[in-house]
Amino acid sequence: MGMITPRARVEGLGSAKSGTDHWWGQRVTAVALAILTPLFLVGFVRMLGRPHEEVLAFYGRPLNALFAALFIAAAFVHLKQGLQVVIEDYVHSPALKTTAFLANTLLTTAFAAAGIFSLAIIALR
Repeated sequence: MGMITPRARVEGLGSAKSGTDHWWGQRVTAVALAILTPLFLVGFVRMLGRPHEEVLAFYGRPLNALFAALFIAAAFVHLKQGLQVVIEDYVHSPALKTTAFLANTLLTTAFAAAGIFSLAIIALR
């Protein structure tokens, strides 16, 4: 193996590699959701049981559509990061782990895109 220092052996490995970015990302999305969830839910609950035209008019307003889109984006980013931690901790097969990471990324991105695209159609009609 030769002469190598302990620092050289571990450099680029372990929790210092990318864990801090992930940890901060989860905290930022959690704070964003703490702010956006009440803003989204107030409007959403008010629209329950209303006629279709009223709901379209409500989400056709730019501020309501913006709050809903930001909520959807933050929720799915937070979900993706949380599922990534679960996969890292509980899936041990490298092939299955790769498949789970890919499915996590594709599905959360697809659902977020579908929600934001639907809002855009409503808001821009």
